[in-house]
Amino acid sequence: MTAGENGTGFRLAYAPGVTPAKWANIWAERKPDVPLTLHQTTATEIVPMLREGGADAGFVRLPVDRDGLNVIPLYLETTVVVVPKDHAAAALDEVTIADLAGEEVLQPLDDPIEWTDLPGEPAFTRPPTTGEAVELVAAGTGILLVPQSLARLHHRKDLTYRPVTDAPQSQIGLAWLKDATTDLMDDFIGIVRGRTVNSTRGRTTSPAKRPTPQKPRKPTQPRSTNRTKKGHRPR
Repeated sequence: MTAGENGTGFRLAYAPGVTPAKWANIWAERKPDVPLTLHQTTATEIVPMLREGGADAGFVRLPVDRDGLNVIPLYLETTVVVVPKDHAAAALDEVTIADLAGEEVLQPLDDPIEWTDLPGEPAFTRPPTTGEAVELVAAGTGILLVPQSLARLHHRKDLTYRPVTDAPQSQIGLAWLKDATTDLMDDFIGIVRGRTVNSTRGRTTSPAKRPTPQKPRKPTQPRSTNRTKKGHRPR
């Protein structure tokens, strides 16, 4: 049984960089009697959290292990390079992977981007998290390629970032357990997909609740207007 089913609300987990506020606000307007609880956690912890019953749905970074899950791909994120403000790339509006040749590129262990070949040269270490990799960039020990939302999340005044036009991209998706597609889950899917409040798309109506078709009414006979006056017989 999910939290939404036992009356305690709807629990939504999300990966760092995802901003669920707009969907949470719509939920609050449409479902004021069902509180929405937000849980930010690492990208790798969301799927286990769903399977263990710790959340009803989660915004994940794809790809994920889809065994037992429903997953709706939502949007792709621009990949950017994070560099010190005095770096040569900071003078450009955008860069390519070729522009990063010879650079020491940090790849944290929680890197959400799937690389076939990492640009530049491998850095001397692999930091455990993106946040720690950003600290190393600020210390002048390499550069970092991340989804733009993570660059914003770990913003520092001494760093900047630029789009990398030909880099692989990270994708965000909505995931939930296949056997937990409740009415509340349908409601949240509708919000994420931009359905209106009156839309019933995705809901299954049980046969017992379907309106009984009415038989067509027989046309009523027009009333006669040829009435005889009382006490007078027609000639």
